[in-house]
Amino acid sequence: MPEAVSPAGRYAPSPSGDLHLGNLRTAILAWVLARRSGRAFRLRVEDLDRVREGAEERQLEDLEAIGLDWDGEVMHQSRRAEAYDAALSRLADAGLVYECYCTRREILEAPTAPHAPPGAYPGTCRDLDENARERGRARMRELRREPALRLRAGVAEWAVHDMFAGEVTGTVDDLVLRRGDGVVAYNLAVVVDDAAQGVDQVVRADDLLSSAPRQAYLAHLLDGADLASGTDPATSADRSRAAAPDPTAPMEYAHVPLAVSPSGARLAKRDGAVTLRDRLERGEDVGDVVERIGASLGLEGCRSARDVLERWDPATLSREPWVVDLPA
Repeated sequence: MPEAVSPAGRYAPSPSGDLHLGNLRTAILAWVLARRSGRAFRLRVEDLDRVREGAEERQLEDLEAIGLDWDGEVMHQSRRAEAYDAALSRLADAGLVYECYCTRREILEAPTAPHAPPGAYPGTCRDLDENARERGRARMRELRREPALRLRAGVAEWAVHDMFAGEVTGTVDDLVLRRGDGVVAYNLAVVVDDAAQGVDQVVRADDLLSSAPRQAYLAHLLDGADLASGTDPATSADRSRAAAPDPTAPMEYAHVPLAVSPSGARLAKRDGAVTLRDRLERGEDVGDVVERIGASLGLEGCRSARDVLERWDPATLSREPWVVDLPA
């Protein structure tokens, strides 16, 4: 991994559409926690998958409008193939990568280890002999796909510390590093990019909390601790007995509650005027929108992100989702 630059927080939207109020709230909290701790604040566009024309430009304009600024150039994942390939090569050279020939349906229908979350990879292709691998490659050719590349994980679980959730121990399976369509998997991309940007504080919605242990473990491997040791990757039996490490992780996590509609579903465009631009069209101004976000944090009269920076106490953050009940 490249040497880290100055410690930083970050916000990393996907340019699939306009940011809704929940996205903007999370961005403000990420910016506030970074600035208050003296960190730089980085911006990254996660554009490996669906990209809507003009969405990135609108998102950046909206973030600036509510008072956010960032340090350095905006990073784009679509321009980072060389860095991802280098990380994959390091893992492969250490014997920590293997081909997987399973379809998504087969993985979902396969029995998993006790207590493993639904969809956790059961290790079907982990220890195949070469003849079985050749059959798998032939099957992939018939399906016009490449084999996915998976991590040969050496632990069964990993622990992280979250500012709001406390110690969180999660399952680590043999996660995908590169998908069957040749695109690098999100878990690898985010770990490589965070290291490149010097990110040591991740603030994001709490629906991603379960991903943190996997990503922290992968970051641990790419930091070189295990790759440089020269030890063989853990066998399946060793892995099942592996204990979680000390929960004090180098990454500081802060997972914040989602914004939801009055029905309790994740906030979405179908819920009405949920974006900054929607609210402007209804006659509100930017300050009104930020004031609404501030009220969700127990603050009154916040008209810009800087007001939140000066007044918000993280200890007061409710762990319940923010129910966004917008007037027409």
